[in-house]
Amino acid sequence: MLFICYPRCTTCKKAQKWLDDNGLQYELRDIKENNPSYDELKEWFAKSGLPLKRFFNTSGQLYKNMELKDKLPAMSEEEQLKLLATDGMLVKRPILVNGDTVLVGFKEAEWERLK
Repeated sequence: MLFICYPRCTTCKKAQKWLDDNGLQYELRDIKENNPSYDELKEWFAKSGLPLKRFFNTSGQLYKNMELKDKLPAMSEEEQLKLLATDGMLVKRPILVNGDTVLVGFKEAEWERLK
C-alpha cells in the first residue's frame, strides 16, 4: 500500500493513526517532497471511479489563490491532471493506493474495506 500524505495535515495524521491502529503495512510518501506525477495521477483517477475534482485540495490556499474553482470547469481532464502534477499542495490528501483501490481523503467507513 502507498500512503501519500502531507505530514502537517491533521486529516493525514488521523489516517496514518488509523492505518497503524489496524496493523496495515504501507509505504509513506510526503506529497510536498514527492508530488504525484501526471502518469500516477492519470492511473489513480482511472482506478478511483471518482470525479477528477475530488483530487483537488479545494480548501487549500494555492487552489484559492489560483482561482481554480472558476477555471477547472473550462479545463480538459488532461489539463487538470497536468496542473495537479505541478504541485503537491494542489492535490487532495491523503491518498491511499492499494492495487486497484484508490482512496482520496480520509473517510473511515471507506477505509474499513481495506481490512
